[in-house]
Amino acid sequence: MTTKEHISELKKQGNGAIKTLINKQKNSKEIVYILENLGYLPQTFDTEWMPTYLTHKNKDVRLWTVKTLGKIKKEENAELLFNLFEKENTTEVKREIVSSIGRMRLNTSVNGLFDILNDKDPKIVVQAIRALLVFKGEKEVDKKLKHLINHKNEMISSIIYKEYFSKEDINITTQKHSESYEFLRNKVILGDTRDVLREIPDESFHLTFTSPPYYNARDYSIYESYQEYLDFLEEVFSLTYQKTKEGRFLIVNTSPIIIPRISRQHSSKRYPIPFDIHHFLVKMGWEFIDDIIWMKPESSVKNRIGGFMQHRKPLAYKPNSVTEYLMVYRKKTSKLLDWNMKQYDKSIVDESKVNGDYESSNVWQISPKYDKVHSAVFPVELCKRVIMYYSYKGDLVFDPFGGSGTFGRTAKDLERYFFLTEKESKYFEYMKTFLKKDTLFNEKATEFLELSEFIKKRKGSK
Repeated sequence: MTTKEHISELKKQGNGAIKTLINKQKNSKEIVYILENLGYLPQTFDTEWMPTYLTHKNKDVRLWTVKTLGKIKKEENAELLFNLFEKENTTEVKREIVSSIGRMRLNTSVNGLFDILNDKDPKIVVQAIRALLVFKGEKEVDKKLKHLINHKNEMISSIIYKEYFSKEDINITTQKHSESYEFLRNKVILGDTRDVLREIPDESFHLTFTSPPYYNARDYSIYESYQEYLDFLEEVFSLTYQKTKEGRFLIVNTSPIIIPRISRQHSSKRYPIPFDIHHFLVKMGWEFIDDIIWMKPESSVKNRIGGFMQHRKPLAYKPNSVTEYLMVYRKKTSKLLDWNMKQYDKSIVDESKVNGDYESSNVWQISPKYDKVHSAVFPVELCKRVIMYYSYKGDLVFDPFGGSGTFGRTAKDLERYFFLTEKESKYFEYMKTFLKKDTLFNEKATEFLELSEFIKKRKGSK
């Protein structure tokens, strides 16, 4: 069997040795293995034997021949690849053809790459864009690429936006990315979260984690219609978007809910809340990042399967709902996460690292928490993971539906600042009771304010 060491030795002997070795092979896997392990090739490497393998019946042989040919910067090699692109019917190989042409960085390939911009496969078009960006600044190249800002594919249009239309040098706030306003730190505000948010400067929060009130499922969340409920959430998350720092995260904990039937002559109604809010979150600028599944023990949820267990009749199957979603979004930006991370001192980055065990999958098995006062309470463990995975020490984290305050207390324990809003005075007062127990809310550090009081303090801080 051919070894990597043997291939390396043959490379030293000259081009003919590799050609002879490959021509001897009858097994496609062996040919691929040799091509995979050729590594760096000098520009004097003879490629005249390769065209035969560009039309090989095995896709992987063609793929690796294309990769190998792309290592040698010659116009005739690029021409071979352009011709192959027209004949090749395998998407993976076509993408590699364009990538290999790009790696050659030949001015003579520009017009051919222009033609590929019209391909129907977005990933092929992206490869052509990458190849053409090498020549960014040349008038005709810029003209062709800028035209793609209106491309149907969102990935393509976002690349063009970042390269030509984003204004990264314009800082819309005088505050450093890692900082937060003193008057927002460790505050709990009684009032409609929309009214509170309108009093807050843009780009204030580093992270928002919340569980919106479920549609008509609790006393504190009654709406005249489902559309009115969705409109309310859209307004809240639009305001939250404005108040979130560039490239930072929104995590929404929700799940489909059931409105019970009014009698045996009527059906219950199930509303897919996470799926119905997703489209307007993305439309307003939140970029979808992940879906995390919060899995609860089956014994902790309402029994829906009981009837089916008795009669086992098809169509009547209703599984117990043991999961909720944590939908993870990032505020739209042309900057990568590395930019966000670099806004912090090294000491903060090091101190904020997640040590010890961490959850490696998107399924989090956490038992729910029960509370006599609030019927839907965050478990501390859920808050802890979100805060540790999506913020740094010293960040300002926000929950527009503060509830019992678990998120704020956990944030403080993890050395973050928090800002909570809550419109129900019952829960606002309930949060105050934690002050008496010498828990994570410290009476000196945490302020409980009504909206009017907050507005006065806000004006006084200017």
